[in-house]
Amino acid sequence: MSLIDLLRMSSGNLKRRKLRTFLTVLGVVIGTASIVVMISLGLGMQQSMYQQIDESGGLTTIEVNGAGGYGGMYGGDQEAPEEYITDEVIEQFKLLEHIEYVTPVLEVSAIALKGNYEGYLNLQGLTHEALEAYGIPLKGGGGYWETGELPDIDFSKDSLFLILDTDSYYMNQGNSGFGDMGGEGSSQPKTIAKKHVVKACGVVEGGIEEYNTHSYSTYCDIETLKTMLKKEFRGRAIPGQPTMENGKPYKYFIYNNARVKVDDLDSVETVSEQIRAMGFQTYSNAEFLETMQEQYFMIQAVLGGIGAVSLLVAAIGIANTMMMSIYERTKEIGVIKVLGCSLKNIKQMFLMEAGFIGLLGGLVGNVLSFMVSFVINKIAGSVAGAMGIASDISYIPPWLVLISLVFAIFVGMAAGYFPALRAMRLSPLAAIRNE
Repeated sequence: MSLIDLLRMSSGNLKRRKLRTFLTVLGVVIGTASIVVMISLGLGMQQSMYQQIDESGGLTTIEVNGAGGYGGMYGGDQEAPEEYITDEVIEQFKLLEHIEYVTPVLEVSAIALKGNYEGYLNLQGLTHEALEAYGIPLKGGGGYWETGELPDIDFSKDSLFLILDTDSYYMNQGNSGFGDMGGEGSSQPKTIAKKHVVKACGVVEGGIEEYNTHSYSTYCDIETLKTMLKKEFRGRAIPGQPTMENGKPYKYFIYNNARVKVDDLDSVETVSEQIRAMGFQTYSNAEFLETMQEQYFMIQAVLGGIGAVSLLVAAIGIANTMMMSIYERTKEIGVIKVLGCSLKNIKQMFLMEAGFIGLLGGLVGNVLSFMVSFVINKIAGSVAGAMGIASDISYIPPWLVLISLVFAIFVGMAAGYFPALRAMRLSPLAAIRNE
């Protein structure tokens, strides 16, 4: 019996029992869709992690924390940093091997004013080279949301007042929270906060309620920021900068942290060890990527296992359908054997029927998976954007579609294997006599 004959007989047998075939295929559809959707949720979380890593500098960027910085956040079992990060230290970092660039990071609190609007800024100063390397996605317009009402400001075009001396500003507004320092009745003279006229070079891409890694800070050229701070706080300690024992400020800037870009992933740990030996703390995305991948793999396995239960039930349905088909077609099987059809052909015919059920269920199940994934992303998209998750919650890559389809066919044929063996072992004469 040729392959075409086997295909024709297998498909014809399924068509004769449309309702039973439909119900069996429906079980495979639900099982396949369950597995694909469940795994897609884990893949969506993994994609979000990769995107955030890429936005924060990728796997080859090392964050260096010094004394007075943020070492406590990422220090782990590392000792507290002993040295300040200064311009001299930055130059030492640049002398290390496998370095693409090094940028100090200077963070200050600032206030932006425009008409009756007032906003708090976390101002980050970086080198021009680092700002270009970050590749921060920008858009043409801009907006700001806090109270539910959009301010009448075009952040990409309008000029703003920038206040760096926030303490003096709030003291003069009567909202200092520092007792009567510089307020009414105080003998200390008031310091008038200077208003710098600034204009944005661009606005971070995204909607009003969408957030990403770059949504929480305002970026600027670090040299320009240092120049403005020196003029603003001439003779005084700059907020956030450490002071000497006598309370006087240092003559040089001490940076909150530094970011070191390494030329390849294999050199990240080597460079990190060299920097730690200099008395600093280091942190890189590469350090926890493997751990995170293991966690996401476990999540995907658990979610996939939950979906696999549905497909297991579908496999039982396929086995039941094929067994019932054998009982109904016992005489037909006996006639085929008497006419000289080989046992191998009989086995192939029943396996093809089971494979057809798996194939059809897998195809429809994948279509249903994309529909469910689309609905999930639409419903949960706004919530995810507010949490800083830019990518889709459910992500179905092409390889998942292919694997799920092959798996559905395999489950179908595996479920039909023992019924096919039973059909092979039927006695031809007994099968013909069967009523």
